[in-house]
Amino acid sequence: MSELIVVGFDAMDEADKVLLKLNTLKKEYLVDLEDAVVVVRDEGGKVHLKQSLNLTAVGATSGLLSGSLWGGLVGLLFLNPLAGFAIGGLVGAGTGAISGSLADYGIDDEFIKSLGGTIPNSSSALFVLVRKAQPEKVLAELHGLRGRVLKTSLSPEQEERLRKALSDSSSTAASA
Repeated sequence: MSELIVVGFDAMDEADKVLLKLNTLKKEYLVDLEDAVVVVRDEGGKVHLKQSLNLTAVGATSGLLSGSLWGGLVGLLFLNPLAGFAIGGLVGAGTGAISGSLADYGIDDEFIKSLGGTIPNSSSALFVLVRKAQPEKVLAELHGLRGRVLKTSLSPEQEERLRKALSDSSSTAASA
């Protein structure tokens, strides 16, 4: 089961930096992210979402592959597999892109927008859906980032450990 973690930051670019760090940890197999979204609220109070997974591109790619395959097979029936491959690829990519842009994967966008509207102007928040993680190693990498835990589905003990890791680095070093 995946765990939702939402952390707010005072700087507009801080959530991006933390997401980059989490992606590095993902490459080291210390954390498995299902979804991640950075929310930035600018000086005027407008909320901007940065999805980590571009569903339109993913849909277009998978549609291109399946459409090309099916188009080539249908083209074989009409003795023109190359034309069928090209036409099937175009149709598949188009329908895949449309279906990808309409799909909502991972964290609900309405939830992100509603919670993103509560963060202060000129700040950011990171929404992460974690499949699994090595908590001790991940918390050690995140200590001292000065983020605020806004919402989680973690147990109270795990949430408290996360709060301590995100607070002052000297208190985390003393507890380690």
